[in-house]
Amino acid sequence: MPFKVNKKVDHPVTGLRFFTVYGPWGRPDMALFLFTKAILEGKSIDVFNQGKMRRDFTYVDDIVEGVYRLMDHIPTGSPDWNSDAPDPAKSFAPYSIYNIGNNNPVELMSFIEAIENEIGIEAKKNFLPIQVGDVPATYADVSSLEKAIGYKPKTSVQDGIHQFVKWYREYYQA
Repeated sequence: MPFKVNKKVDHPVTGLRFFTVYGPWGRPDMALFLFTKAILEGKSIDVFNQGKMRRDFTYVDDIVEGVYRLMDHIPTGSPDWNSDAPDPAKSFAPYSIYNIGNNNPVELMSFIEAIENEIGIEAKKNFLPIQVGDVPATYADVSSLEKAIGYKPKTSVQDGIHQFVKWYREYYQA
């Protein structure tokens, strides 16, 4: 028997998927913090999968911009949704789900090189195989977010790392 919907749903929900967020005041267990700290202290860094992993590193200011723009973009349900022939891509419920990322995956070795260039010290690297359960690449398709609110990340990895290292030195080494 088909599922019938007779209730009005009036609690809009927006789900957000963040992709490898980095920047000042970020998590100290993330790669940028760990690498920066180790390089400045002359310690080696663990580089998995020979640094060939690709991540969609997204600077925190770009994340905030996306969230801010979405605050006034309230989702609505699909008026043509039919419980007799439900389309899994639509819903009567007012919801949206978006990826918020840089839309430009970067190889881990390039990320490390940007840190080295910013600090002015070459990292001592301990190359290791890929970790069990890890994925070789992540990528945020932000086309639906771009269509909905005109989202386009602005911060390059080099600029984001520059801002982070500047903050790190002021906060931890001052």
